[in-house]
Amino acid sequence: MNDVLSSALWFVVAIGVLVAFHEFGHFWVARRLGVKVLRFSVGFGRPLITRRGADGCEYVLAAIPLGGYVKMLDEREGEVAAHEAPQAFNRQPPWKRFLIVAAGPVANLLLAVAFFWLVLVLGQPGLKPVVQAPPAASAAARAGVQEGEVILRVNGEAVATWTQLRTLLLEKVVAQHSLQLELQRAVDQPEQRRTLALSLEGVRIDPERLFDDLGLSPFQPLIEPVISTVEPGGAAEQAGFQAGDRLLSRDGEAISDWQAWATWVRAHPGVVTEIAFQRGDQTLSKAVLLGQVEEDGKRLGRFGARINIDGARWDALRAEDRLPPLAAIPAAIDQTWRMSMLTLKMFGRMFTGEVSVKNVSGPLQIAEAAGFSASIGPAAFFSFLALVSVSLAVLNLLPVPVLDGGHLLFTAVEMVRGAPLSERVQLLGQKFGLTFLALLMGLAFYNDLSRLIG
Repeated sequence: MNDVLSSALWFVVAIGVLVAFHEFGHFWVARRLGVKVLRFSVGFGRPLITRRGADGCEYVLAAIPLGGYVKMLDEREGEVAAHEAPQAFNRQPPWKRFLIVAAGPVANLLLAVAFFWLVLVLGQPGLKPVVQAPPAASAAARAGVQEGEVILRVNGEAVATWTQLRTLLLEKVVAQHSLQLELQRAVDQPEQRRTLALSLEGVRIDPERLFDDLGLSPFQPLIEPVISTVEPGGAAEQAGFQAGDRLLSRDGEAISDWQAWATWVRAHPGVVTEIAFQRGDQTLSKAVLLGQVEEDGKRLGRFGARINIDGARWDALRAEDRLPPLAAIPAAIDQTWRMSMLTLKMFGRMFTGEVSVKNVSGPLQIAEAAGFSASIGPAAFFSFLALVSVSLAVLNLLPVPVLDGGHLLFTAVEMVRGAPLSERVQLLGQKFGLTFLALLMGLAFYNDLSRLIG
């Protein structure tokens, strides 16, 4: 329950900040271009706090903090006094209206730059891009990538962490570039390097499948399956296991790594399994009824024992992506541009069917990501905010009526024609835009529900 409340709180914070800043972009540019703003509201619904400025603009903090809006003087929405008519939005020349509408998405992009800059200055910890043994049928295996090698560059671009590597690989594959990997033989062997070409034949673009097809996953040091402590009341204690016992096999299949064993246990709640183990000089065997717990609506198996982890082996794999404040400025701008292009290309691939529509996140998934990133730390949460801000900007710039991009399209056509489109065409466009938004929202909610039920 605490996790749910935390996710909901951080979701509200994230959406409130991002949408309010989007609306502030419209507000700020409208004011600078001489358009009268009647109300700037953060949130919807019943006003909680209201303040009226010297210019008559009403500033509102409303009860539902999921967004906001800017209400401008407009003759299409009500009567306007003759002396105020020059300040009405609809009376402005097309270029002014274009700038006012574009200011919202631009504000989101500027906010993304600021958040990416914060992430780069604060530093984001991660793992060095050391490779696990690739599956036999994968692109990495065909190219000859070996376990323990470190990926230094992709197509000449340096990578320091797995987070950077995954983003860069997705970017290059979506753009249908071939992949050139510069590899280092091992973490402690910087002088031994080589370059491999990775064929994209048979590699699916969809992020759900891409990294499996490439066969690139983070290296995980082998953790010996030796029990250090037994949890009171757990399956291991009830079966008679003790500290120091080394697991050898389950149902005849060898157990050589604790992580592989733990993964199997989680997938088999309530199952009885025969475990062979070594205690001192003896080899023993016991039937164990695995325990089970419920997490996020799913039943997971529990063995009820812990092991000691060699922290030094993991420390050798840790890395941090950090830049000085000045160097972080162009890097943040570049990252915002690249993520914008990647988001746009992913939208395009969805329409061609190359990327699954399951990648469209609904509010529940976004809330979960908000809570999870906030629990990691400020840098992770700022990175989350930057990515969502980019997504909001790109979505709003799509040339769909009712979105900012649709208004920009209509205004651009008006500038070219010298006259606005007919009311009939604009009305048809509005109906299309509302239908598109309804389908998109329905898809997002469906994905959320499918994930919960599944």
